[in-house]
Formats: sequence, C-alpha cells, structure tokens
Amino acid sequence: MPNKPTILVTGAGGATAKKVITQLQGEYSIVAVDFRRQIKLGKDIPSYLVDINKRGFEDIFRNHDIDGVIHLGRLGTHGSNKRSRRSRYNTNVLGTQRLLERCRKYGVKQVLIMSTFFVYGADAYNPALLDENTPLKAAELTLDLVDSVELENLANIYLYKYPDLNITILRPCHIAGPGIRNSMSALLSSTKAPVLAGFSPMMQFMHIDDVAEATAIAYKGNKPGIYNVAPEDYVAYQDALIASGCKRRFLPSIPPALPLSISKVMRSRAFPSYLINYFKYPVVIDGSLFKKTFGFKPKRGFNDIFSYYRKQKELMQ
Repeated sequence: MPNKPTILVTGAGGATAKKVITQLQGEYSIVAVDFRRQIKLGKDIPSYLVDINKRGFEDIFRNHDIDGVIHLGRLGTHGSNKRSRRSRYNTNVLGTQRLLERCRKYGVKQVLIMSTFFVYGADAYNPALLDENTPLKAAELTLDLVDSVELENLANIYLYKYPDLNITILRPCHIAGPGIRNSMSALLSSTKAPVLAGFSPMMQFMHIDDVAEATAIAYKGNKPGIYNVAPEDYVAYQDALIASGCKRRFLPSIPPALPLSISKVMRSRAFPSYLINYFKYPVVIDGSLFKKTFGFKPKRGFNDIFSYYRKQKELMQ
C-alpha cells in the first residue's frame, strides 16, 4: 500500500484546524504545528510547538517529507497596541514568507493559506458584492489590518512567481460556532452586545463545520487562486444579535470619532476600535467563484449558527 501524502497544518491548536485535520486524516498523513500552545491530536499525528520565525521550524521540513501545507496559523486582530501589532506582523507576514521559502526549498507541491474577508475594508462606497478582484482597502483604513493585507500581497506574489507551489488563498466571511474565538463569536456569545445607533449592516456567517469542509475540499481540489468563501445569504447585524439571544446596547454613532473613543474606553476584544467600520458598513463578499470551482455549498444555515449561541445563554440561566 503506498504511503499517504503528508500535509503540514499550521495553527493546529485552533478549532477550525482541528476540524480540517479530522476531515483530511483518513486520506493524508498530518503533521501538526502551533506557534502558541502544545497540542495533542493522537499518536498518529506528530505535533510541534515552535515559533515559525525560529530555526527549529525548518527542522520539521527536514524530518518529514512534506507534500503540502495548510497555513491556518494567522494571528487574529486581538489587540491594537504597538507591541501586539508588531507581533502579528512578524508572525503573519515575515513568518508566512519564511514558511513559503521553506516550501520552495523542500519541494512542497501545494499550499493553502487561510486569509480573511477583513482585507477588503469596510467603507461606505463598497459595492454591493465584493468579488476577488475588488481592491484591498483595509490597510488604508486602519493600521491594525496592515498585516492581514500584506500577508495576502505576499501570498499573491508567490502565487504568480512560483506556480509550482500551487497556492490557494481563501477569504472566508465571519466564522462562527463551537470553539471559535474571534471578535464576532465573542459578540454573539455575550448577553449584551454593542450596536451603533442607526446602523445594522448586512453580514455573512459560516458555521465552523462548513469552513472546515470548504478548506478540505479546496485542498483536495488543488485549483490555485484566490477565493471568497461565503454563503449566498446574509443577515442584518442587529437581527443576528437578536437571533443569538443578545440584548442590544446602543452606542452613539455621531460624531464619527465618538464611537471610536467609546470602543477604546471599553477595551473590548469583541468590539475593537479598529473594526468599528465593519459594524457600520456592509462588507458582503461574492462566494460564487468558490462554489462554481469546487462545487461547494454550506450545509449549516443561520439558524444552526445563532441557535448555538442562544442555547449557550439558556444553559447559563
């Protein structure tokens, strides 16, 4: 029986990565890497705690015959101070460059990189649907998303300069559901969630199970390029909060500097000041290219997503 191809999965301690690994481990051998915590995924999956920018990271490529990489180790925007911004840049941009150079050096045949729809930026002049050719404006609107945009720009350079790497870049919408720890999930989990008075932008949500399946399908399909990953449906932000059992906490939205100041005073990881515009203006992405290319359709609807958060609150009462 021939040996199974080996995939290196970064950010393997995250909820999405664990589900991706579950999707793939029957057909592939998995090597798990996390930059923040030691994880155990079973005796058949080697697991490493290593900094992507340290020398020890290359040893993984020396010790394993890596055929492909699924890069889920992007640090999220969980802080706006200079130190965290610098740390994210070092990991997300310089670390990804180091990863891609190791892929070139050791003959890796395929790379999938998980990006985010945040790279488009939230702006009053955004078109109704943002496709993959829409300019990435997030870096112009806030310094805290510079690393996300530059990571994408870097991946794009390697995508076209080194076609042998077969790079696929995914830009998912809001990911939600069990185990997800991002700003939106924190809001949906809260009993009281902030809302900017007069604003309720349309938003898209995907259940973590669907995101994991989409990632696995994209890797197996191996069709390099950039793809938005989102359902065809969207829902108003305030309706999403109500469906999740949240009470709305209205904040003044004018003058424009006021909500930014309030958010900074709140110091909320769920409602950070650099994401304020995403709670004012819709950022709705067109996922039709991904659907057409890979034949993917989400299995979980909004009710599956929001009922999870609602039931969690009911259990706490």
